[in-house]
Amino acid sequence: MSLNVPTMAECMARGETPEVLFWVGCAGSFDDRAKKITKAIAKILSHCQVKFAVLGTEEACTGDPARRAGNEFTFQMQAQMNIQVLNGYDIKRIVTGCPHCFNTLKNEYPELGGNYEVMHHTQLLQDLINSGRLRLEGSETFKGKKITFHDPCYLGLCCGAGGAQMFKEAEKGNKEINVERTEDVLETNASIVATGCPFCNTMMTDGVKNFNKEEEIHVLDVAELIAKAADL
Repeated sequence: MSLNVPTMAECMARGETPEVLFWVGCAGSFDDRAKKITKAIAKILSHCQVKFAVLGTEEACTGDPARRAGNEFTFQMQAQMNIQVLNGYDIKRIVTGCPHCFNTLKNEYPELGGNYEVMHHTQLLQDLINSGRLRLEGSETFKGKKITFHDPCYLGLCCGAGGAQMFKEAEKGNKEINVERTEDVLETNASIVATGCPFCNTMMTDGVKNFNKEEEIHVLDVAELIAKAADL
């Protein structure tokens, strides 16, 4: 499936207003594994004929890692720069595949003048299914497979990467958090771990490797599961 994803600048030049802005995030833009999740989300949006756009080079880090690591000054700078861009395009709705971006955009930007309807991509996918725009009836891609879902921290459960831990050495302790989460997975006897966050995807993949279970357990984002089921 070929993809042609416009930027907000291109949409504005054509006098078009997208239905939603897809906030890709740092992992979804630069991490090779997370790029596959980005493509899966874009494929689904295109398949469902959702008019969407990205900021492209105008998108910068939301500032979440800086604030969690204690650098409030850097957070304020990054947030204000993003808000200026978003407000300049009169953005109303944002969808993102990263719960960290989701939390920052939804709960922390309003205090700085950035007020938007922000959705995690799993919420938008559910809306598309509920409205009938995304249909998976008859798909047997995962028939008979046992799937367990790992809740990202800003949606439910910590994988060990939150609070800027993704970018630094782990704190001292008896066990890595992602190892404990993987033990939870092993207890379910599931063959697939569904995630909703690029950081969780990395942490759970590393956890599965820690137990040498790469051949038995596959880690996939919810969007990737749906894209595969819809044969996109």
